[in-house]
Amino acid sequence: MSTINNEKNLPEGSKEIRCIVCPTGCLVHVENVNGELIIEGHSCKRGEEYAREEFVAPKRILTTTMRVENGFLPLIPVRSDKAIPKERLKETLKLIAKTKLKAPIKMGDILLEKVLGLEINIIASRDLIEVR
Repeated sequence: MSTINNEKNLPEGSKEIRCIVCPTGCLVHVENVNGELIIEGHSCKRGEEYAREEFVAPKRILTTTMRVENGFLPLIPVRSDKAIPKERLKETLKLIAKTKLKAPIKMGDILLEKVLGLEINIIASRDLIEVR
């Protein structure tokens, strides 16, 4: 059992979290007891850290597609270059859905910079040539 002193604004209650850091896939129990996190069931330090972050402030890498004009394909696969706070994913997807790019595009190009004022960019996941 691990006890971690925690900041304010913790979620209420408890949560079972499947760790995805390594192939072991531990089922970690995280509980907020009077502002202190109790974390049990992890088999390594990385699992403990993952469960803590997932309980307090979950984030996800966003992968989706964006529309393209004059491209060999009408859509290009894109992803965030850093994890986005989970509560901002829908807002980010709405912004991406409103955006239409112009070909050509190179893999790794920044397509949307500092999304929603965060230090997170949406980048191309492949090359897409222009059709003339």
